[in-house]
Amino acid sequence: MKIYAIVNQKGGVGKTTSVISLAAYLAEKKRVLIIDIDPQGNATSGLGFDRHADSPDTYDVILGDQEIKDAIQSHPHFNVDIVPASPNLAGAEIELVQAIGREYRVKEALETVADQYDYVLIDCPPSLGLLTVNALTASDSVIIPVQCEYLALEGLSQLNDTVTMVRKYLNPKLEIRGLIMTMYDSRTNLSRQVVDEVKSYFPGKVFRAIIPRNIRLSEAPSHGEPISKYAPNSSGALAYRYLAAELIKGDLSEG
Repeated sequence: MKIYAIVNQKGGVGKTTSVISLAAYLAEKKRVLIIDIDPQGNATSGLGFDRHADSPDTYDVILGDQEIKDAIQSHPHFNVDIVPASPNLAGAEIELVQAIGREYRVKEALETVADQYDYVLIDCPPSLGLLTVNALTASDSVIIPVQCEYLALEGLSQLNDTVTMVRKYLNPKLEIRGLIMTMYDSRTNLSRQVVDEVKSYFPGKVFRAIIPRNIRLSEAPSHGEPISKYAPNSSGALAYRYLAAELIKGDLSEG
């Protein structure tokens, strides 16, 4: 089982879109679980699930009130399972402050379903608080979506420092798997410059698949569908299909 935290404390970089789109394409060949650990619950609603449903969710799992197996929901049309988020997650960081083993709640929960999935994608909140630390502690690697915009590198050094700290104190195996360049506009010099700049800061860590700015990617979540279903022939869909293939190929080569 490969566990990836999809993280960037900067909002609006295509994080949830990447989680949903990657999951949909990975699920064509693999068993996939999404964990929505973001109180905004965009991955939950983006796949058509109700953030306000009266059913077990990530909050209950992290607080220890429910087993993760009881919180997992299966998508009716895709081979993707999800542990949904609810607004209650917003208070989880405060409630966990005094808790024993607070950084290991997601890791311990996932150990109970390790044999059921090939891939777990954790959609993190746009912050580097305790929820994100839980995701990093549970993960093998980090995937970082980076928007091809001005100041794209802003905050990445802080995120890199957080990954280093988690590796040192909580999860020695944690590494950066790769950076996804999102919202790329081939008509602008800026997009090309940002890609080159990120590649220079993270040599060998930027995925070859680059995600274009694409209106269909923006529309898909409002329909509760991944891009693979909503607009499978769009440029955004083809880019994420290529990204999923690139991720699987890289994982196989690592053994």
